[in-house]
Amino acid sequence: MALIPYADENPADDRVRAVLARLPEPRINLFRMLANAPVLIGPTLRLGEAILTKEDLDPVLRELAILHTARLTGTEYEWVQHQEIARLVGIDERKISGVRRGELSEDVYDRRELLSLRLVGHLIDDGTPAQELVYEVEAELGRSQLIELLLVVGYYAMLGGVMRTVRLDVDNVLDKGMLDRERLGGRGEAPDTSATPPGASTA
Repeated sequence: MALIPYADENPADDRVRAVLARLPEPRINLFRMLANAPVLIGPTLRLGEAILTKEDLDPVLRELAILHTARLTGTEYEWVQHQEIARLVGIDERKISGVRRGELSEDVYDRRELLSLRLVGHLIDDGTPAQELVYEVEAELGRSQLIELLLVVGYYAMLGGVMRTVRLDVDNVLDKGMLDRERLGGRGEAPDTSATPPGASTA
């Protein structure tokens, strides 16, 4: 059970009500926890929406980066949510399993993926990646995608800190009908949503 109570499903604060009204029901526990912060829930989720639906970064690189961040920071909640999104965007099980085990092999990942994962690893573990690696990633991805990749890692590391600190109860975006293949940049097979609760919306 989470250390901090989840916000009321019918909050009195107008700012929270306005944000929650845009979100699908049933809402994942992260949204319910962030609703305890009326000033920041809107800006926090808007940045997350931009990362997941509007940025130039290849969604495969985005999801590998998020999974690697979740693994390195020990954020199980983040892993559970994004392994489903990773499958949605076409990442095969070998790559997901490799990140889970910390086995990043050239036999499994292409050069762009390996460079991105190395950057994530050094950013989380060391705090400051070597400049040679930064230049390599920029040359491979371009400046825009490099900066977006760094923002992705920072955003999900920040959320992970919240999740771990409050002991957020793990739920699942798939079970709650929140996987919208088109909006999330999906290129893989759509997951089986037969377990989705009746009437659930997609994000």
